[in-house]
Amino acid sequence: MMKEHTQKKMKALIAVLILTMVGIMSLSGCTTRQKNTIKIEGAYALTPMMEKWVLEYNKIHPDINIDINANGAGTGMRDALSGIADIGMYSKAVNKTSIEQGAFWVSVAKDAVVATINSDNPVIDIILAKGVTKQQFKDIFITGNITTWGELVGNESITDPINLYTRSDDCGAAETWAQYLGNYKQLDLTNAVKNAVEKGRVGAAMNGDNLLATKIQADKWGIGYNNIGYVYTKKISDTVVVPADGIKPVPIDINENGTLDENERVYENRSSIVTAINDYVYPSPPARALHVVTLHNFTGITKEFVSWILTDGQQYVLETGYVPLPEETIALQIQYLMNGTRPEIQQ
Repeated sequence: MMKEHTQKKMKALIAVLILTMVGIMSLSGCTTRQKNTIKIEGAYALTPMMEKWVLEYNKIHPDINIDINANGAGTGMRDALSGIADIGMYSKAVNKTSIEQGAFWVSVAKDAVVATINSDNPVIDIILAKGVTKQQFKDIFITGNITTWGELVGNESITDPINLYTRSDDCGAAETWAQYLGNYKQLDLTNAVKNAVEKGRVGAAMNGDNLLATKIQADKWGIGYNNIGYVYTKKISDTVVVPADGIKPVPIDINENGTLDENERVYENRSSIVTAINDYVYPSPPARALHVVTLHNFTGITKEFVSWILTDGQQYVLETGYVPLPEETIALQIQYLMNGTRPEIQQ
């Protein structure tokens, strides 16, 4: 009887030890995550830049594991606010609802959205010579008043249809392009594509920048829009990067005089479009700031990484095809990061 009792006590003790060890290992795993791993999710627009920052940061901090997942700005915000991600990449203005849920962010760089067409488009020579006005873009992407390439260039004999493509994921590119067209929302672009399809035209909503760019490259009658980091991807030399094969950015006739003036010819390569954004020649929107967001404030190794992005990391912005924010703007972001608050949050 005594032996049986002793065995029961031993089994109970072993069970306690196992549970204790499991708990220690579990806590150890969490601690390791907190100390050594940064999880980043969100905007496709910021992903190439973030990948460059992570690459350079790991050269000086090889002990820090940084995981990046491009899944759209909306997902980046949601995962940051829920604690799933340490950093959300965000490519549009942070709204009041997100702020009320605890969103804290700093701006880290700038880029732009451009309309894109296939390089074999039937009227590409005319488009590259004349450009497209904001009203014409609106009539293509929103109202549906322009449905053929002939209507766009004023030649009724050209009846090739305009196949319309947009983004299905909650993204900054769609929101920014919609704002440029006249303070519209992504839903307006989505509804325009649905209406086009219901009327027998070709159109679709694509999940992510890569898929949308690929769709335009495959459809000579297609039009869409992309972040410049997914258009200018063909490296000619160490300093010259041009649009990928099969895709062309659509130039904006900014002053709407029916021809593309010399100062509006800014799309030849990545350096030229970046310079135009930097000099405020390319309009904003569709140029816009890019942000990193978290819940309440950045802490620990995540804060150290973001601090590096805003200081030493800025040297990689131009070479990666993005536009540095003005020095005074960067100084403000550093101040917000250190203080853990922003004026928008205090209001």
